[in-house]
Amino acid sequence: MYPPSSTTAPVADGAPAHSRLAEIALALGGFGIGTGEFVIMGLMNRVAIDLGVTAPEVGYAISSYALGVVVGAPIIALLAARAPRRTLLIVLMLVFAVGNIASAFAPGFWSFIGLRFLAGLPHGAYFGVAALVAAAAVPPNQRARAVARVMTGLTLAILIGAPLATWAGNLFGWQIAFVGVGVVALLTALMVWQFVPVQPQDPEASPTRELSALVKHRVLFTLGIAAVGFGGMFSVFSYVMPTLTQQAGMAESLGPLVLILFGLGAIAGNLLGARVADWNVLRAFPLILTWCAVVQAGFYFAADYVWPGILFVGLVGTSMALGPAVQTRLMDVAEGGQTMAASLNHAAFNLANALGAWLAGVAINAGFTWSITGPVGTLLAIGGLLVFFAGRLVEKRSETASAVPTPL
Repeated sequence: MYPPSSTTAPVADGAPAHSRLAEIALALGGFGIGTGEFVIMGLMNRVAIDLGVTAPEVGYAISSYALGVVVGAPIIALLAARAPRRTLLIVLMLVFAVGNIASAFAPGFWSFIGLRFLAGLPHGAYFGVAALVAAAAVPPNQRARAVARVMTGLTLAILIGAPLATWAGNLFGWQIAFVGVGVVALLTALMVWQFVPVQPQDPEASPTRELSALVKHRVLFTLGIAAVGFGGMFSVFSYVMPTLTQQAGMAESLGPLVLILFGLGAIAGNLLGARVADWNVLRAFPLILTWCAVVQAGFYFAADYVWPGILFVGLVGTSMALGPAVQTRLMDVAEGGQTMAASLNHAAFNLANALGAWLAGVAINAGFTWSITGPVGTLLAIGGLLVFFAGRLVEKRSETASAVPTPL
């Protein structure tokens, strides 16, 4: 991210060494956020016992965090429109640290719910601003890969962070997991201050300009693709353990392996999806969404058997390939509202989480087998495709209309 100079040691691909350290700092923040978001799913029983509630009631904490993401993304993008991006990243990480460390010392259930909301507020804005900072430091044809490297922190959280924090929380008390996430956030703030350069501030930045992103049909359709198309991955992932244990007869001891394969699939999808997006972002959408539809449909048949079912969980994880394409497209079409659009991407991601889990739950409660989550995921991926093609149709009609000369 620093311009090359004679005093900056190059790395393998010719980028400055400080550029890689900056990307590592940004990815570390994603690792902390991802760990904080997913760890509670493995600590529900512990939290429920300590706070005197039922495990399903702890699910309110997940919803509260997601609500914080959805609320925080647009509000922070507006309030911080003129803030230097490095300073904003540091402040966001400090707020995230406070929210998580305070969660560990919550005196009761409802205060815990409120603190999870606080911890969720910086989530979308952090990822959005971090993606913009990373993309601004590389040539245009490498933006998606730069974004993917930052997003690797989130996928590593699924693979390593959440399982490790769950293990520590079950062994030493759930509070240690949230304290650990807070420490990672503080370390991120320090590394961002140390390694991420100050980027020139846009003198034309303003809340009004950021709001302009919300009236651009290309931005709204892209967010729609994320909110619907990503939902298929969550429809499968949310119920993957009961599906494999109750339908395929998998031993619970294989649970960590399932999570590891999902995490590996997410990493592979993130990196490969970035290359496809850098090649041609508009062709990336139908290719990736078609792939998502196929592997999620395949899970329906594989889930009757232990090892094929576990393998398809990894393939479903590759649905993360959609992320770099969505983020790159938003940077292309948001114009002056890039911070708003990039932040809302992760709000859309959390909406996809809620939509996928809800629709799959409705199907299961209707009496279908657990593996119905696969076809639900396929329908959501197809829905994402329909949103994409509808957006392209509107875009082409708009271009045609603007090309028609105005009558005198």
